[in-house]
Amino acid sequence: MQKPFELLVFDWDGTLMDSEAHIVTSMQRAMMDAQLPEMAREKIRDIIGLGLREAIHRLLPNESDELHLRLVDRYRYHFFADDPCEPFEGAESVLRQLSAQGYLMAVATGKGRHGLDRVLKSTGFGEYFIETRCADETCSKPDPQMLQEIMTVTGVNPDQTLMIGDTEYDLEMANAARTASLGVDYGVHSRERLLSCAPLGCLSSISELPEWLAAQVQQNLHAETNQVI
Repeated sequence: MQKPFELLVFDWDGTLMDSEAHIVTSMQRAMMDAQLPEMAREKIRDIIGLGLREAIHRLLPNESDELHLRLVDRYRYHFFADDPCEPFEGAESVLRQLSAQGYLMAVATGKGRHGLDRVLKSTGFGEYFIETRCADETCSKPDPQMLQEIMTVTGVNPDQTLMIGDTEYDLEMANAARTASLGVDYGVHSRERLLSCAPLGCLSSISELPEWLAAQVQQNLHAETNQVI
């Protein structure tokens, strides 16, 4: 079938996985272990999507590196000790459908490699992705390196790549890598914040993605017809 893009790159937390509450709770527990004052959930929520070290530095820029490393350790402890996260409804069906349609798919995430491999195995989603990149093995979003590395490995050009994510960090990364982007507003950042990054659109459910991609094909055909005329 005709496709508007060859490569679809997904963010993980907040895009495919409903993990926001667990991430926030794990960070709050880590801060409690470090005897830090309680931090508002909204402030922690805002850094979801960054690499863990980058997120902690943004939350606590004036604290020592030693404290940052302790928080990394305690966060991982709490996150992996009790991981109740589940994929968003419809995520597996969408991935299966898009794979059958011939799309190449990848993951670009702020998670660490251990965490991503663990959840790819537990969900069974690993079979759908040709490549994955994590924040602990390359630069954290919104730096474009993660996305650029995926395109290099897959051999797909920026104009045939679509980045899909729930934060402005995802969309800013796409802009820096000169790829198209698509926001999803059911995750962390608001629709208004996402639209300020000029994505091609903004979905309210992952289940809308196949229909949105099909509509892009029709738009492209219409544009080509108008050019011929």
